[in-house]
Amino acid sequence: MILDQFLETLSAQKGYSSHTARAYRSDILGFMRFVLKDSDLPPGKCQTLFREKISQPNKNPEKSLNKTDIRKYLALLVRDGKSKRTVSRKLSALKSFFDYLVICGEIKINPAETIPFPKLEATIPRFLSIDELFGLLDKIPADTWLGKRNRAMFETFYSTGMRISEIAGLNRADIDFDRQMIRVFGKGSKERIVPVGKRALEAIKEYWDSIDHSFEPVFLNKNRTRISTRSIRRILDKIVRDCQLGVPVSPHMLRHSFATHMLDCGADLRGIQEVLGHASLSTTQVYTHVSMDHLMAVYDKAHPRR
Repeated sequence: MILDQFLETLSAQKGYSSHTARAYRSDILGFMRFVLKDSDLPPGKCQTLFREKISQPNKNPEKSLNKTDIRKYLALLVRDGKSKRTVSRKLSALKSFFDYLVICGEIKINPAETIPFPKLEATIPRFLSIDELFGLLDKIPADTWLGKRNRAMFETFYSTGMRISEIAGLNRADIDFDRQMIRVFGKGSKERIVPVGKRALEAIKEYWDSIDHSFEPVFLNKNRTRISTRSIRRILDKIVRDCQLGVPVSPHMLRHSFATHMLDCGADLRGIQEVLGHASLSTTQVYTHVSMDHLMAVYDKAHPRR
């Protein structure tokens, strides 16, 4: 199937994660069903009919795929209330897919190539204050091995700024207790080394001491197999409810909090970029929304003519 072949290429050549591949699959199937005017087509049939459509433009020129089809699809997404960010992601998936079809000789030109992305408004990541985050971590009960796991897991989140998929994929061999470092395999299977604090390492040791056997994954579910990202989100939701924090908290919000607190305390932006595993510094610069109090304190201390 042409879509399956495209997704396999993304994973093999560009190292896309399974999560990204699933998102691309859903986005492109949605467009195919729109073009074929049948929202209930199963994936296999959908791909077959779509390939037949794009392979016979000369026989049925009125049915050939063009830029107008893509614009109509994007307009429908907007009418359905999809955000600009969602529309941009779906357009990105289509551009990549059509590039692949051109390379394979399925089509001559990419009909989405000249369609501009919607202009996205700059958003400031939501984060917890230091007091809120300390309160959250300190209220995690650790009277069972599962509780000890939870405390170790979220201490590691906040200590390293790792992504949820990176936390779930962490193995014992990746942690260097002597050097206080963790080897992380991030997006595209890119490897990086991040520092980890003593409190997180102590929580991990306490958690491991409560487990009878040695396992490869660092964080286990109740069945003693690798924990899933879905389970991590569910556990965090329960912890937030139990401690009555009053605001919704996601794993990625812990990552935002880590970066924000590091920057507020004087960490270098490029250093934060390396720890977070951002390919571009522009991605990290979103965290420059430091508090006005901190900004004024730096100004008062550093400016020669204050």
